Amino acid sequence: MKLRRKNSKLFMLVFLGTLSAFGPFVMDMYLPTLPEMTGYFRTSSSMVQLGLTTSMVGLAVGQLIFGPLSDRYGRRKPLIIALSLFLLSTAGCILASNITQFIAMRLLQGFAGSGAVVLSRSIATDKYSASELATMLGLIGAINGIATVAAPVAGGIAAGISGWKGIFWCLLLLGAGLLAGSIRMHEPLSGSKMKKNSREVFLGGFREVLHNRKFLTYILQYGLTMAIIFINVASAPFIMQEHFCISQLMFSLIFGANAIAMAVTSALASRFRSMKKALTVSGDGMLAISIILCIALVSGCGFWLYEGLLFLLLGMTGMSFTASNALAMESEQKNAGIASALLGMAGFLFGGIVPPIVGMGDMMATAGILFLTFSLLSCICARAAVSGISFRKIFQPYA
Repeated sequence: MKLRRKNSKLFMLVFLGTLSAFGPFVMDMYLPTLPEMTGYFRTSSSMVQLGLTTSMVGLAVGQLIFGPLSDRYGRRKPLIIALSLFLLSTAGCILASNITQFIAMRLLQGFAGSGAVVLSRSIATDKYSASELATMLGLIGAINGIATVAAPVAGGIAAGISGWKGIFWCLLLLGAGLLAGSIRMHEPLSGSKMKKNSREVFLGGFREVLHNRKFLTYILQYGLTMAIIFINVASAPFIMQEHFCISQLMFSLIFGANAIAMAVTSALASRFRSMKKALTVSGDGMLAISIILCIALVSGCGFWLYEGLLFLLLGMTGMSFTASNALAMESEQKNAGIASALLGMAGFLFGGIVPPIVGMGDMMATAGILFLTFSLLSCICARAAVSGISFRKIFQPYA
């Protein structure tokens, strides 16, 4: 029998980068229209932000389903199912007649989108290892950042042409394109590496991963850093557009510029002599910048000071994401699907907690305090991970 030709490295890089960006695309494209949607559905900003929370819950829970299933049945089939379900849920968002229906469809949309997010890491881990894996994850992170730049800009343009529903039509087209790519992709997980039965996957695999203390510390650090991203996701549309009176299109451009910082530092993380070094440096950087940003927001700073500090903070998170992802996945290559699921679940669960809290009280002060709180916790976890989870060494200078 003639062997099937493998997918090219360029195809896999672009495809995996777009898959990994699927979660941010689902959220970032409609960020410019959050204030508009409060009027359309005649509801409060907190209710509209709840659509972010439910999508985060869906993204978190779905990864616990699609990740283990991919260890049992391979990566390709679960990915095709997830993307097909995404197309149906996105159509449901477009047809929603009230905020309750919209929130329910966002939950399903997040659940479906989780398959793309979790499998992007699993597929990369199947095909690469060690320094090559770190380099690939760094490149994927850069593509993720570029895609995140395009998402709010495209969202602002689509909203200007056809309102918030135009954004979900764009998501529908994106989902269809990824579905076509998943059909073209050849199965990366060999039959010998697939788990033999569901019991082995859900009991043995989860038990083994959850006993890996180093892996658990990495995913906790990743989750805390993800929360910082979603503090920005939930607060920036209102701070920039309502407090600083920035237009939808200008907000999209600025939001995209901030994503460039994440893209660049995600790629640069692999230039450090080790991923542990990159993780520690980024953790310290996030803490230092967030202290200044918190003081600035609480004191009612001007727009460009706020934007400059936010740009630097998001740059540090990009470096942190590459380092924590590479270290976590490398420590659990035998159970890549489950490891990727738990890693993604931690990020989106922490991210899902944030949006309703951001909307409470003075949004600028609340956002500043939350930036500082989660940066401090993330820094502590980063030092715990690189010191071998010995907490008494956390605050010693890094090597």
